[in-house]
Amino acid sequence: MNLAIIGYGKMGCLIEQLAPEYGFAVGLKLRGDDNRNFQGLSRDSLRGVDVAVEFSTASSAVGNIERLADLGVNAVVGTTGWFDRLEQARSVVERSGTGLVWSPNYSVGVHLFSQIVSQAAQLLARESDYGAWAWEIHHAAKKDATSGTLLALIEEMKRSGYDRPISTASNRAGAVPGTHEIGFDSPADAITLRHTARSRDGFARGALRAARWVVGKKGFFSFREIVHEL
Repeated sequence: MNLAIIGYGKMGCLIEQLAPEYGFAVGLKLRGDDNRNFQGLSRDSLRGVDVAVEFSTASSAVGNIERLADLGVNAVVGTTGWFDRLEQARSVVERSGTGLVWSPNYSVGVHLFSQIVSQAAQLLARESDYGAWAWEIHHAAKKDATSGTLLALIEEMKRSGYDRPISTASNRAGAVPGTHEIGFDSPADAITLRHTARSRDGFARGALRAARWVVGKKGFFSFREIVHEL
């Protein structure tokens, strides 16, 4: 299968390195300067491409999604910071008859962690003595704060019935791949749940698993929906 990499930064480089393990040859890779005004995405440049992995910038993500959909190319989108335009992207993808997987985080462990957080929030929602916090730290180069992953965890807590305030904090420092922590505190004790990524490897492998899964499919999917099918 042929893979296009849209956004050839650290994640794009790692995806290229790991792609052969998942049955992919990289047919196209575009850095930001290669895709000004989305001109790098054309019928000729995408000829023979089965799926594109998109790790660009928040300002470019929806434009890339629209361009790929118009050209009939399925996609996996790992860019964050654009989710306020999710319904716009969904409409374009569904209208085009292509397939897309989106997520703020492609770590399988993070999605299992989200289920643990959901169960904890459901149990502690009934215990009024427990207040909650949500905290994360990422490398200094990460642009969005609060991260999309932490926001998704907070939404999961709310969906699970935890309707009290959740104190939220973010840090950006050094080269930390990503740590997310959810905690519950009462006068008697505290409960802390934490996921720590050791490297970007898990994110890249999750994106490649999603890319392999979405080839030939139609529809707009979250990674959370499909993670148990990979």
